[in-house]
Amino acid sequence: MQLETKIYQKENNLKIGKLLKASAKDFFGSLFLAKQLAIRDIKAQYRQSYFGLFWAFITPLTTAFVWVFLNMSGTIRLTDTGIPYPVYAFSGTLLWSIISDSINSPILSTTAAKGILSKINFPKEALLVSGVYKLLFYSAIKVVLLLVFIGFFGVGYHASLLLFPLALLGVIIVGTTVGLFITPIGMLYKDIGKFITIALSMLMYITPVVYVLPKEGFMKTLMEINPLTPLILTTRDLVMGFTPEYLSYYFWVLGISFPLFFMGLLFYRISIPILVERMSA
Repeated sequence: MQLETKIYQKENNLKIGKLLKASAKDFFGSLFLAKQLAIRDIKAQYRQSYFGLFWAFITPLTTAFVWVFLNMSGTIRLTDTGIPYPVYAFSGTLLWSIISDSINSPILSTTAAKGILSKINFPKEALLVSGVYKLLFYSAIKVVLLLVFIGFFGVGYHASLLLFPLALLGVIIVGTTVGLFITPIGMLYKDIGKFITIALSMLMYITPVVYVLPKEGFMKTLMEINPLTPLILTTRDLVMGFTPEYLSYYFWVLGISFPLFFMGLLFYRISIPILVERMSA
């Protein structure tokens, strides 16, 4: 078997086109390896877990339950959502958990592989694809539960539901793009991971996750500017059979995310070898 020889030169590393092409090639060429890594991680995560896959949707369930309880007890007064509030709250918290997971996926997958990064030569993009595989797996479980909620509360199933997977894929792309830029910095400074958790918790309250957009005021303006708002609203509207009001803003956010995604891949490819060398020192 003839071994492949690679020559690394400074002038080649400065050519963005070659780097981007190589990164995209490794990203799409490592699907099998990424699949094996994802299967291994999923099995390892639930091997000693009594409740197993239940943990995949426990967070959106508990968050939704808290808001449903506060609303039913009269502790807070929320504007009418047009659908049963438990469905509205659960769909919002479920979508928010997918956004959060997609943002954290690149850094979690890369950090978990620290032990092999400096020992085994393999396309580092496989770690990103592995994270996407796991994210799709957990998201599928959550979506099934959401469909059960919709049927149980009598919301009904509409033709627009067929577009829901595409809208959800767009949500994952946007979140993963953000995560690509955060990963190298987060591997250098652990404080970044904690900051992301706090920032996402605060950002949730200026996103229509568990309540509708206000009809007027500063909060309405702030929520409409928030780029995560069209992701939540458009995806939820397709599930519930509503006409998406922020569809153009959704496509605008998604359109910007595509070039940023490949820029993030480039940033990831350049920075990871440097980080591996630093961790090995």
